[in-house]
Amino acid sequence: MAKERRVGTIASKGQLRMSFLRWAIVIVPLILLLGFASGRVVPAGSENSWYVALTKPELNPPGWIFPVVWTTLYILIGLALAMIVHARGARGRGVAIGLFVVQFALNLAWTPLFFGAHRVSAALFVIVAILILSIVTTIAFSRIRKGAAWLMVPYLVWLSFAGVLNWRIDQLNPDAERLVPGAQTSQML
Repeated sequence: MAKERRVGTIASKGQLRMSFLRWAIVIVPLILLLGFASGRVVPAGSENSWYVALTKPELNPPGWIFPVVWTTLYILIGLALAMIVHARGARGRGVAIGLFVVQFALNLAWTPLFFGAHRVSAALFVIVAILILSIVTTIAFSRIRKGAAWLMVPYLVWLSFAGVLNWRIDQLNPDAERLVPGAQTSQML
């Protein structure tokens, strides 16, 4: 027996699920693409001779960890955002999306600031701002969809860890902005 569709009825669970999937199919790749692009604007990690020359803290993970973690986190926060975008009519939805966009824009700016401009101290202030805005975003998400807030938690944990790394690198390299890797002086005899 075919199901009837009446005008003015609430969407079925299947229709709601498909609507969420459509948002997720757009938002998750967009977040991944923007995150990847931010990481490729300037050489980062072991591809960056300035970074390689810095003194790193003992808790600095191996380089391969960063792309794995960031890919995973971008998928999770992309899904969280898709859940909120999908929650049409929810009170606070616009504010939550706006908070996400601002913290994510700062997130995208961190890599060029740290790896490109060599502004370790400024990058630390940016990561603290990202963390604060991400906490506020997570709270805003929790008022709309608890699942979206939980998807943000690993991001908050990693941002906290990244903040500690940034802080320790700043402490261990007070002249990081002036560090020129491979600079040599030549003397004529």
